[in-house]
Amino acid sequence: MKLIKGTPNRPRLTIFRSQKHFYAQVIDDQTSRTLFSCSTLDPKIKKDLSSGQNCEAAKIVGKYLGSTLLKNNLSQVVFDRRFHPFHGRIAAFAEGAREAGLIF
Repeated sequence: MKLIKGTPNRPRLTIFRSQKHFYAQVIDDQTSRTLFSCSTLDPKIKKDLSSGQNCEAAKIVGKYLGSTLLKNNLSQVVFDRRFHPFHGRIAAFAEGAREAGLIF
């Protein structure tokens, strides 16, 4: 497995999906700090969801994450999808983040 690293100018965007929820966080690997995180459990996101486990929920999380990062002057990230194939909820999340203006 290839190790993906983030920098302060282009941090690493990593995701985790459980059977009920979808989580995303942006990490600066040089300082080992989480810069931002969000999930389907966040109150601002949860009010727009009918369920936290489908593609629609992942897309909403991606849009929210992308818009928040752009407000904080971060437009480029390195997408670390770990061992997950690029389809379903992962692809929906990426589509939502790209629609918000995030580049990866």
